Amino acid sequence: MKLYKTAAGILIETENNIFLLKDNNWDVFINDDSLFQKLERLTNTLTPTGKPLPVTELLAPLGSQELWACGVTYLRSKVGRQEESKASGGSDFYAKVYEADRPEVFFKSTAHRVVGPGEKVNIRKDSTWDVPEPELTLVATSSGKIVGYTIGNDMSSRSIEGENPLYLPQAKTYDACAALGPCIYVPGHPIELGTGIHMQIARNNTIVFEGNVALSQMKRTPEELVSFVFRECSFPNGCYIMTGTGIVPGNDFTLAAADEIRITIDGIGTLINTVR
Repeated sequence: MKLYKTAAGILIETENNIFLLKDNNWDVFINDDSLFQKLERLTNTLTPTGKPLPVTELLAPLGSQELWACGVTYLRSKVGRQEESKASGGSDFYAKVYEADRPEVFFKSTAHRVVGPGEKVNIRKDSTWDVPEPELTLVATSSGKIVGYTIGNDMSSRSIEGENPLYLPQAKTYDACAALGPCIYVPGHPIELGTGIHMQIARNNTIVFEGNVALSQMKRTPEELVSFVFRECSFPNGCYIMTGTGIVPGNDFTLAAADEIRITIDGIGTLINTVR
């Protein structure tokens, strides 16, 4: 099942029908260890509403939850981070993180810096090298249980990040630095490792970059990443966690204004944003 956040309420999409919950509290609704079972009960009692809403009416599928992120979880990410930080002498850090017991986790954004489907993501004006990072994003309850998944775009300044690893917060966190959507996928079982993640970037209606990766190539498990984020942090309304990227454009590529970023994750859908 899938959940969509709209101004009219919460949409529940099953294989055959769509249902609307009006005036429902997103934070309370999502923060439920038995979310899938709750959706099953609701869809047995609600009346279908008909066709899905257009993308323009969908909101980023989060409320007051914090958005955290994990880095260097794929080999390609490790190599890319080593390449960008080689001149500053920071490349060894990323090799060590990739092999370490403790993963890299960092705070990405509060809700007001996150945009939804069809909205515009941002690149920093003081950056010269910028990329999107397509990432499976976990929806965890306040107890740390994974109850859903969405698509995340972790916008990143590689030029700032490459200057010094200590500049990571500036490279990662700013207005419109992330996109989430189009929905929360709530399955009855954990997402399959064979799930594919795909990204295309179009400029002037021409594909200028595309890449694919399987979730099975992620070095760490989703449960492991959640356990580290939750170790000494509490999340009263739950937490969203980006799991890292295995798709990194080459050193000769940077985003430009009006580029269209299209990220698809099998079973979840497609998140489309343009660069402002």
